[in-house]
Amino acid sequence: MMHTYGFKKSDFKVDEKGQYSWVIAKDWLEIPAVGSATKERLGCPTQKPEALLERIIKASSKEGDIVLDPFCGCGTTVTVAEKLKRNWVGIDITHLAISLMKHRLEDAFGNQISYKVVGKPTDLKGAEELEKQDPYQFQWWALGLVGAKPAESEKKKGADKGIGGCIYFHDDPKMIKTKAIMIQVKCGHINRGMIDALKGVIEREEAQIGAFLTLQEPTKSMQKEALSAGFYESPSDKYYPKIQILTIKDLINGSKNIERPPKVAINDVTFKKAKQHIDNKYEQGKLL
Repeated sequence: MMHTYGFKKSDFKVDEKGQYSWVIAKDWLEIPAVGSATKERLGCPTQKPEALLERIIKASSKEGDIVLDPFCGCGTTVTVAEKLKRNWVGIDITHLAISLMKHRLEDAFGNQISYKVVGKPTDLKGAEELEKQDPYQFQWWALGLVGAKPAESEKKKGADKGIGGCIYFHDDPKMIKTKAIMIQVKCGHINRGMIDALKGVIEREEAQIGAFLTLQEPTKSMQKEALSAGFYESPSDKYYPKIQILTIKDLINGSKNIERPPKVAINDVTFKKAKQHIDNKYEQGKLL
């Protein structure tokens, strides 16, 4: 029978004859992966455990130092760095990742965190340039302007089912049913038929509202077709246009956004919410 004792289990062990033998200490960390049932999981396939990044950051930096993650994905490194009172810089090539990181930071730290996003379009010219360079990146960026989550088919650059992204919401105090706003993003020539197609998507998906985001100004026939869809009646006895057309220009300057019922649920179900971090002091960071 073997007995293990001492300062640490990995230090040594002794058998029944009193013979000591040293045990080689482990040279790896035992940190559980972010599984499907893990509370911190946000849906990113390459998401790393916060415990792993916390150990790395603590071992290689001190408060006030700068932590750099040039491939930050869903933002685990920058979130943990913020919790540990480090300054940070996060870089990612996709606007989809940037949007996810923004939601994660806001969920975790609320309005007590300050950061700057560098490299996104800030005017119509920049938006048009992004569309020319990469239509998918443009679409993900445009969805971020209205707080929408990209549809699964769009994240995989698959076949277009008429849905670029979605916003889920509750406007019933009893929260009986999760409701949806279907989003389409169009870049080039637009016409009335596209609005008619969006009406079909709304009916097929049993959604409450459809939003059409476009770089171009809508034609009068498109506006007329949108009005013909009628209104969604919220339990609050308020009415919202069932089909809404918004230009990228209006979204950038903040003059318009999707008309939708106010939230009555505690949690926004569009994006899985990150755990809130409570602390009295916050360091400012930058997001590239």
